[in-house]
Amino acid sequence: MANFAKSRVPRFSAEVYQNPYLPEGGREVHAIVTVTATGGGTTGGRPVPRAGTGGPDAGVVIMVDCSGSMDHPPAKLRGAREATAAALDTLRDGVGFAVVAGTHRAVEVYPGGGRLAVAGAATRAQAKEALRTLTAGGGTAIGSWLRLTGRLLSSAGAGIRHAILLTDGRNEHESPRELRDALDACSGSFTCDARGVGTDWEIKEVTAIASALLGTADIVADPAGLTADFTRMMETAMRKEVADVGLRLWTPLGAETVFVKQVAPTVEDLTGRRRESGPRSADYPTGSWGDESRDYHLCLRVPAAGIGQEMLAGRVSLIFSAPDGDPAQSPPRPLSQGLVRALWTDDVAASTAINPQVAHYTGQAELAQAIQQGLDARKSGDIDGATEKLGRAVQLAGASGNEETAKLLAKVVDVVDTATGTVRLKAKVAEADEMTLETRSTKTVRVKK
Repeated sequence: MANFAKSRVPRFSAEVYQNPYLPEGGREVHAIVTVTATGGGTTGGRPVPRAGTGGPDAGVVIMVDCSGSMDHPPAKLRGAREATAAALDTLRDGVGFAVVAGTHRAVEVYPGGGRLAVAGAATRAQAKEALRTLTAGGGTAIGSWLRLTGRLLSSAGAGIRHAILLTDGRNEHESPRELRDALDACSGSFTCDARGVGTDWEIKEVTAIASALLGTADIVADPAGLTADFTRMMETAMRKEVADVGLRLWTPLGAETVFVKQVAPTVEDLTGRRRESGPRSADYPTGSWGDESRDYHLCLRVPAAGIGQEMLAGRVSLIFSAPDGDPAQSPPRPLSQGLVRALWTDDVAASTAINPQVAHYTGQAELAQAIQQGLDARKSGDIDGATEKLGRAVQLAGASGNEETAKLLAKVVDVVDTATGTVRLKAKVAEADEMTLETRSTKTVRVKK
């Protein structure tokens, strides 16, 4: 039995932004919930063992694609080795780690034996030496990489469990169902940042992996950029101090949840991840936290009521979601909560006003959808449809101040008028530019203060 360092209580806050006023008979209530974790590296949720007290406080596994295509050009595998070495240098002493080589099967590169090594000068040096043995050959079966990673991270009992996955191609040696089953098996066990290097990988596969495992997805078109990207990912992972935090939503009798979406820093629909947690309440996973702030969009449907009536439409709480079968963590510990209200009025101005936060994030979600639909239309040869959707995306990016997305759009379309969304499709678009726009389409900006 490991000795656990005394956990500090995490400081979470939940602020609700909404227009509570509904017209007579109105039923849908929208709210933005801003969740903020503070405390210089908040430690809470599951008590995590500290280095030297019986186990690592965090575990990290790096999955490196070693399929045959990684040698075309050789810069991809060379860049992957260098990036992995840089990521290992970023690990805190005492963190558990492993490196996995992925082809049509998953192989432990370091340390082996179905376990994690403990980060220190000696183990980092040994791991870097082991990276020299990485060679390209074979196929791609990402589900097997994820399953091995899940077993390795589970073996250490670490509080924070994180993975980095790098691939340069498509998951051709597994069926889509096999990958989905692997993702279902790993969901909730660890978070995973997924990266595609070059331009021959499948965007929807990589983004689906990151989405299912509550991580980030991105493109690194030039292998020379891998080292900087891996270092940033590992630095972010090392700042995570709270594991398994859930968003708990309670609704009164007669009310129902229409959707729950994360809307900042990226758009992520959590509705389908609902897990019943009690009478009229359900939990939605949010993964691991450091010092950061995220926004969530809730849509609730309440029973219709008359003028002057008021009700509590929902109560949202942050709770620590312990894994199944962990009686020591029952019941979950509430970390913070906010209230969503509904008030019926005959004041037309009040009931038709849209809360600025709700309006902003509704636009950001539409922006992501417009980009994806526009690019799909462009690929299928639907020029009019692509022009319409990407024009709308330009309009939304400009109105919301999403400058990074606007810059990416400008590499795919010639902007005639931002305000009206008037654009022309570029005749020639670099594949890397189109893939970057699609991969980063869900990144949002916060509401202007």
